[in-house]
Amino acid sequence: MGIYLSTPKTEKFSEDGENDRLRFGLSSMQGWRATMEDAHAALPDLDDCTSFFGVYDGHGGKVVAKFCAKYLHTQVLKNEASLTGDLGTSVQRAFLRMDEMMQGQRGWRELAVLGDKINKFTGMIEGLIWSPRGSDSNNHEDDWAFEEGPHSDFSGPTSGSTACVAIMRGNQLVVANAGDSRCVISRKGQAYNLSRDHKPELEAERERILKAGGFIHGGRVNGSLNLARAIGDMEFKQNKFLPVEKQIVTANPDVNNVELCDDDDFIVLACDGIWDCMSSQQLVDFIHEHINKETSLSAVCEKVLDRCLAPSTLGGEGCDNMTMILVQFKKPINSNAASAEQSTQATPGSESSSAD
Repeated sequence: MGIYLSTPKTEKFSEDGENDRLRFGLSSMQGWRATMEDAHAALPDLDDCTSFFGVYDGHGGKVVAKFCAKYLHTQVLKNEASLTGDLGTSVQRAFLRMDEMMQGQRGWRELAVLGDKINKFTGMIEGLIWSPRGSDSNNHEDDWAFEEGPHSDFSGPTSGSTACVAIMRGNQLVVANAGDSRCVISRKGQAYNLSRDHKPELEAERERILKAGGFIHGGRVNGSLNLARAIGDMEFKQNKFLPVEKQIVTANPDVNNVELCDDDDFIVLACDGIWDCMSSQQLVDFIHEHINKETSLSAVCEKVLDRCLAPSTLGGEGCDNMTMILVQFKKPINSNAASAEQSTQATPGSESSSAD
């Protein structure tokens, strides 16, 4: 359940941006939670032809979400698969790379720095998330060399984070997800889920958990974690006889490749603080109702957060941290995709669709 405040923090961190292919707006709010453990990355120009958006919902602390917001997108471009146009493989490796990078002396030091930053702020700023901007975000020429030190044997953080990211290059959309944050596309007003919520009771997740020596109690992995996939949570990834994708909890994402077309209106990435309160179709309908009435896309996101915020903590739903990114495509999409590389393509909802 987490620790709740006596009154919610309703101050919002909001941002808007655009390029010649898309426009985006985002907003995040601490809400009733005692701390803000969400983070995000919004980079419409990750490189000359690639856009990147991600939401990260931390648990057990904010530091893993902040680490992902700072580094995951940089690893997508560093992977050689991205150079050949294989964004799916590249982003999958970037997810797994996060766990590797958070280990050892270097990982310990990076996590300590990110954790300490929050102590330098007070008041409203304390409730805001960290997100990369400009030169601080994607110009890392760091090969993450091994460091000697007192924490050389650090196995990684016991806290963790979901990760749900969308990468656009031309008319190619790649969505990768680990955890219960979600990406949804609106195609002619119909909501299609482009990711699957990784809950322990899903058959594929349950099978992996049990085979790896774990158990599920009360809907939680080993009685504690209500997610089956996450970055971090290294205590669930200690079986030396199994590969990373077969551990009790894995950072290995589902990857969905979609070919965008002119029927596509927008995509939404949001943490479960939103999806606990609205179905995919309800959110898409809400956005369509307000998108032409508001002056910015972030204002639409703010309206969603206010709509989801619970009046009290008695019910549970609407009491979580909330983060939402809304990305609207500029038409015609195909004219913006002339230089896009060909890739494996699927229709929206190839993993699941929502019409509720």
